[in-house]
Amino acid sequence: MITASIVKELRDKTNAGMMDCKKVLTETNGDIEASIKLLRERGIAKAGAKSDRAANEGIITARVNDAADFGFLMEVNCETDFVSKNDNFQAFVSEVADVVAASDAADLEAALAVPHTESNVGDYVKTKVLELGENIQLRKFERFNAAPGGVVATYIHLGGKVGVLLEVGTTKEETKSSPDFQELIKDLTLHIAACAPKGLSRDDIPQAIVDGEMDIFRVRLLEQGKPENIIGNILKGQIGKFFAESCFLEQGFVKDPDVTISQLLEQKSKALGDTLTVTRFVRFGLGE
Repeated sequence: MITASIVKELRDKTNAGMMDCKKVLTETNGDIEASIKLLRERGIAKAGAKSDRAANEGIITARVNDAADFGFLMEVNCETDFVSKNDNFQAFVSEVADVVAASDAADLEAALAVPHTESNVGDYVKTKVLELGENIQLRKFERFNAAPGGVVATYIHLGGKVGVLLEVGTTKEETKSSPDFQELIKDLTLHIAACAPKGLSRDDIPQAIVDGEMDIFRVRLLEQGKPENIIGNILKGQIGKFFAESCFLEQGFVKDPDVTISQLLEQKSKALGDTLTVTRFVRFGLGE
């Protein structure tokens, strides 16, 4: 006989629905462990059935270790804003982030393969489909391991709608603990969140994108009746403006647009008696 107490025990362990718990307990003759396994198997099956449904809501979260020499950015998606604000879902995302932070996972595939519970993170994510009834995905993951002298920083904006991961290089150990340096890296991550640069420098912008912008500018100039012999010079100015708007180091600092990020780094380097370099960054926008 399947008692109410054993149904409750299984429900407490899995967070699955009461009827689901009662059904699998009946099928397994009251074996709790077998029932947990069966629920997880069915959770994975249901996740597959829902995998084609759009999951554009969710949470972007981050972790950085105490030494600030490694950190990661992670996006876990669900289908609705209602679920993304659910305490259960938020605790689940935090748990997954903590599990991955304790590993050396370097990319999304490795993060999904990190051992957790009786299987791995990927399967654990899928079991949430059974509980929440939505398509749940660990969609994006980026990890930075800092080079010697490097510092990793993160910033989460709008309650998990935007996330930034940044690495800044230094040449002096004492710089890392300087309040001015800490303020700088906070400002840089905030800038990236707000201004969404397409790349660190011009070298990071794919040539196909540059060529596409050039074609658009050329068509506009021809439509304006500009003579062919001056279009080349105008295009240089137009593409220069495009790079200034798109490249992190050329953008005007969000807190002082008259100063570019490159100039800001020079100013802070002199003030700190160091040479500061932004090595790399990544920005996640929820559902993008």
